Amino acid sequence: MEELDKRREIKKQMIDRLLIWYPEHARDLPWRKDKDPYHIWLSEIMLQQTRVEAVKDYYKRFLAELPDIRHLAEVEEDRLLKLWEGLGYYNRARNLQKAAISIMEDYGGAFPQTYEEIRSLAGIGDYTAGAIGSICFDLPTPAVDGNVLRVYTRIMEDDSNIDKQSTKNAVRDALAEVYQELKGYRDDKAENEYPAGSCGMATQALMEIGATVCVPNGTPKCEECPLSAICGACMHQSWNMYPVRNEKKSRRVEDKTVFVLTCGDKVAVRKRQSKGLLAGLWEFPNVEGHMSKQQAADTAADWQTAPEQMQMNYNYTHIFSHVEWRMTAYYLACRKLAEPFTWVDMDELDQNIAIPSAFKPFVEVLKKEKQN
Repeated sequence: MEELDKRREIKKQMIDRLLIWYPEHARDLPWRKDKDPYHIWLSEIMLQQTRVEAVKDYYKRFLAELPDIRHLAEVEEDRLLKLWEGLGYYNRARNLQKAAISIMEDYGGAFPQTYEEIRSLAGIGDYTAGAIGSICFDLPTPAVDGNVLRVYTRIMEDDSNIDKQSTKNAVRDALAEVYQELKGYRDDKAENEYPAGSCGMATQALMEIGATVCVPNGTPKCEECPLSAICGACMHQSWNMYPVRNEKKSRRVEDKTVFVLTCGDKVAVRKRQSKGLLAGLWEFPNVEGHMSKQQAADTAADWQTAPEQMQMNYNYTHIFSHVEWRMTAYYLACRKLAEPFTWVDMDELDQNIAIPSAFKPFVEVLKKEKQN
């Protein structure tokens, strides 16, 4: 019982210290200007698997064209994916739109305000629902991501495997106890000693301390940390032991031959299949395996493009989370606009066609070639 009380006190001190620290140390980020749930939702989805600095411009551009949930629900998918181009994990964008349509149809366009309703929307998991609920509506719903798990397990010197859902649930439940106090829910007669909005501030403070001080890569900045006095890993210099994770699996390596086929001012593209990696996105024609120049020319001829000149070739490796594509691209000038492909000019490619990051370098090489 004594140990339980001690851990409960550490958790409370952790939140209390962060609530004091956060207002003076929070980064100035565009999605922190207000508590509009559309803005918070969009930023949280964009920030999944993506660096903050990379998201800023995307966030501003996206809102400039789709300023509210109605516009998101009504935008054509190709335009939506073009706005998302370069962020990767394109199902995030598709799920955003699915959720926006649900909000328009089921909630009259007003963002739902309970954790259960938020969690039921497409593409929203426990973390995002907790973030929106606490930041926008001051609900006692912690948002537990990698940053929060790292901070918590180091403070508590908790060697539970954070890749297990049971560990995430346990940390969320532990923080929820403190969040209940932030809302004054300890019992029916409790007085709330915290100001309104404390749940949301606690969520953002936990994110911030993990992103900027108790950092994911490298040595934590313990000398700057407001939690160092209560952190077991800091006191015992054991930070490199936490968090505990599964051993990473090696990536699968795949060779690909890419065809950048031009005919006059047109270039050939095609849509990928509706399932699998990069589903439904545009790409340059490509095949599995590595081809020689002659094999590539023969394949382009089989496609009825009438290739007449091999202009150049370019090698590029693109790394996904689980697979590595080693690509050789052949640039071929052709005489025919073969039907298997869609032929577009460079303006349309830039403005309307969403090309995944894996194929973007080939676009840049093509642009330079045309300028010469």
